[in-house]
Amino acid sequence: MPEKRVEPKDRSTVQSLMRLWPYVKPVRKRLFGAALVAIAASCVGLVIPLVLKWMVDGPVADRDPGGVWLGALYLLLLGIGEAALFGVRRWMVARPLAGVEASMRADLYRHLQRLPVAFHDRWPSGQLLSRATTDLMLLRQFLAFPLTFLLVNGATVLIGFVILLMQQWTLGLVLLAPAAPLMILCLVFETKFSAVARRAQDQVGDLTTVVEESVLGIRIIKGFGRHRSQALAFRTLTERLRTTELAKARLLAGIWASITLLPELAIGAALVIGTVQVADGDLSAGTLVAFLSTALALRWPIESIGFLLAMSQESATATQRFFEVMDVAEEAEASGVAGQAPDEGPTRGEMVFEGVEFRYPDAEPGSEPVLARIDLRIRPGETMALVGATGSGKTTLTALVPRLHDATAGRITLDGTDITAMPRERLRELVSVAFEEPTLFSAGVGENVLMGAEGAGEDELRRALAIAQADFAHGLPQGVGTQVGEQGLSLSGGQRQRLALARAVVGRPRFLVLDDPLSALDVHTEALVEAALRQVLAETTAIVVAHRPSTVMLADRVALLSQGRIAAVGTHQELLRGSAEYAWLMSGAEGVPEAPGVPEAPEAPEVPDAPDAPDAPAEDAFPDLSAEDLLAEKGTR
Repeated sequence: MPEKRVEPKDRSTVQSLMRLWPYVKPVRKRLFGAALVAIAASCVGLVIPLVLKWMVDGPVADRDPGGVWLGALYLLLLGIGEAALFGVRRWMVARPLAGVEASMRADLYRHLQRLPVAFHDRWPSGQLLSRATTDLMLLRQFLAFPLTFLLVNGATVLIGFVILLMQQWTLGLVLLAPAAPLMILCLVFETKFSAVARRAQDQVGDLTTVVEESVLGIRIIKGFGRHRSQALAFRTLTERLRTTELAKARLLAGIWASITLLPELAIGAALVIGTVQVADGDLSAGTLVAFLSTALALRWPIESIGFLLAMSQESATATQRFFEVMDVAEEAEASGVAGQAPDEGPTRGEMVFEGVEFRYPDAEPGSEPVLARIDLRIRPGETMALVGATGSGKTTLTALVPRLHDATAGRITLDGTDITAMPRERLRELVSVAFEEPTLFSAGVGENVLMGAEGAGEDELRRALAIAQADFAHGLPQGVGTQVGEQGLSLSGGQRQRLALARAVVGRPRFLVLDDPLSALDVHTEALVEAALRQVLAETTAIVVAHRPSTVMLADRVALLSQGRIAAVGTHQELLRGSAEYAWLMSGAEGVPEAPGVPEAPEAPEVPDAPDAPDAPAEDAFPDLSAEDLLAEKGTR
């Protein structure tokens, strides 16, 4: 399973968490107010020992029951006030922090939609999903609890020690003795926990990827009986994550034990010294009770340091993982004049490739490009078929037109306008695509089709379904409103492909890019779709990736791609006679073709679905045939 690892930049925990400020800034007043309320609640808790001192040195020493009851009332009111203030703090942060999390998730989703396809090719989906769910949940929890209480507990400890030193400075110094060792321990803990926390969160992403792939590929797993191997892979990842989580637990146990032990030793020493001072008459019993009560009240703020540091470190790691994605540059916008549009003149519909080259961003330096020196002109209204062996670059070339990838050299123009000078929204209004592997979303059939054209209505939907021979949609349980399920797996491969084709043509695009759109259709449906497609192709300029002669027959001309280069361009019959490689591809014969570019093949092979006459032109091969006639014609061959 591929793993995506990004080395985090050398940022401290504070520097990483400070990157959250743009999201926190709109709710800063609410958070600051909540922190003040929490500090007030903690201060109320520190007043309780002072009431105890008054009670012990006053009513208790004087044997005054009325004073004791009054002191008890004060303690009750202080406890209620402390609880109420903490409740108010919780209420103050709940709504704004839910908004912060929602805002970050929306920004991440929006950013993912605008990242280049090359980014999505490299990153496992589970890693992205874990950043949008687990990591953002950690950040919300950090803003709700550790962030506030690091401030609150710090203020509480500071105020508490001021009170202790004012009550008895010698005992206060005893309690301050563990401060230096604790700071050293916390620094060591932060360094070690940072690495383990990062590893754990990356492993959660890997585990999410495996679960997602297993769910989407359940048919393959069941079909090949791979339950055991998948379960073994899943168990391996869970064991790895378990080991990492146990390492985190060991670190937490160590820091928690140290932070608990050292203050307890200091309190014990202060108790012994204070008892001796009370016995010698140097200290009142009430002062010792108040001192020890204050010290015990500071136990939780001190002991929670390890827990808060751990959560802060996990949150810093989550912040780094979030911004690893957010820092990736989005697709480059138009480099030309804003709003520049293709020519509307007599060349409307012309597509030209001029010296186009392409290599993937992660390709090795000096490696051969996937496409090299592509020069091709597709005339307005013309359909150009792309033919070539597997791996020759056909799909990559078609992906350059809607800028799913950007050419690394040369340029592509539509009606004389460089596509890099167009806003992407405008470019993708002009160019419509249908891929060999159709992707449908968990939505209605009609919604999936109408994604191809913003603002299209029922008439356009019916027309597109008719063209793609997808009228089966009307017979589904809820008609075009039927939910197709995740990835459209409730439909057959041919049905999904026809809906994807309907989506491509629904907006009457000026330019159409079809990547082998008929590969999953049976011969009869293919004939009907071809007949309907001829009407669409007559109104648009199109590139069609073709692997079968029947698809090639839709085209006016054919471009032969060989090893990332245009080897030949001509009509179907011209290439059959003039290119041995093309003739071999169309024949479906086994073995190795003769060297491409041979002027004369010995004999044009008989090609399925081609006209009987060997010299019949490729253009308008079936000029006047209806869908039914075409079926009959194909049946006679």
